[in-house]
Amino acid sequence: MTSQEASPPLKGEAKDGRGWLARLGAQEDLNFLLTNRIPRIAATRLMGRIANIESPAFTRLALKLWQLFTPLDLREAKKQTFTSIKDCFTRELKAGARPFDSRPEVLASPCDAIVGAMGTVHQGRVYQAKGFPYSTAELFGPTHDASVFEGGRFITLRLTSVMYHRFHAPADGTVEHVTYLSGDTWNVNPVALKRVERLFCRNERAVVRMRLSTGQPIALVPVAAVLVASIRLHWLNVLLHIGHKGAHEMPCSAPHLKGQEMGWFEHGSTIIVFVPTGFDLAEGIAPGAQLRAGQALLTLQG
Repeated sequence: MTSQEASPPLKGEAKDGRGWLARLGAQEDLNFLLTNRIPRIAATRLMGRIANIESPAFTRLALKLWQLFTPLDLREAKKQTFTSIKDCFTRELKAGARPFDSRPEVLASPCDAIVGAMGTVHQGRVYQAKGFPYSTAELFGPTHDASVFEGGRFITLRLTSVMYHRFHAPADGTVEHVTYLSGDTWNVNPVALKRVERLFCRNERAVVRMRLSTGQPIALVPVAAVLVASIRLHWLNVLLHIGHKGAHEMPCSAPHLKGQEMGWFEHGSTIIVFVPTGFDLAEGIAPGAQLRAGQALLTLQG
C-alpha cells in the first residue's frame, strides 16, 4: 500500500471530476427534501434491517436499481457477488486498489471523499459551510480538551453512498481514546450543511484521538448520517450505532500503520480530520476536490 501514482478517474466521471460532481449536485436538493422530512432515526433503523437481509436475489435487484440513479462502480471490489446490501456497502477492494503515499511526512486521506469545508481552527470555532460555525468543544464532547488543535487545521471529508466506505489510518501512530456520542441522523450533504446549524454536533459520531509516531496528536471524527446504520471500529470490535445512548468513553492503545484499515460506515457519511499547528495542505487539497484513500492530504512541516 505504498505508492504515489495517481488513480484513474471513477466510472462516469470526467477527468477533472466536474461531470460527476455536477450530476451529484443536481440531486442534492431533492435528496435533502426526501431524507430530512422523514423520521430520520426510524428510517435509519429500518435501513439497517433492510441492509442486513441475506438474499443474493434481493441484493442483485437492489443494486441494479441503485445503479440506475447513481454512478455506483464495483469494478474495484474484491468480490462481485454480494449476499446483502450491507455486504456491498462495506465491500473490500482488490489488493493495491488504494495505495497510500509512503512519505513519512505525509498525512494521507483516510477515505475516499469529496473535500468539504476546511480551514484553521480559530478560538475553538470551525465551519460546516460558509456562515455556519460550530465549536470543537461541542463536537468533541465534554471529556475532550480540543484546545490542542487551536490554530491547527480541519478538513471535512464527505463520503457519498456510492463510494468505498472503509477508512484507514492516515499515518503511523496509536489510537489512544474513542468517545462515541449518540445523536440525530441528519443528512450531511452540502444542502443540509447550509440549512441546519451545528449539524455535525447534533449527529451521531465517534471522536477518535490518535498520536502519530512523530508525536503529534490528531483526531478523526466519523459522523453518521441518515440511513447510516452503524460505524464499525475494528480495534474495539464493536459497532457504534444509535442504539448506544449517551456518551461512551473507550480508552485504548491501538497501534496502526499507515494504510491499515480502521473501520467502515454502512452507507455514505463524513470524517472530519483535525491536526495541530505544523501541517500544510498537500497539493490540490481544496473544497470540491475528489480524493481516494491514500492520497496526500497534509504534510508535516520540516
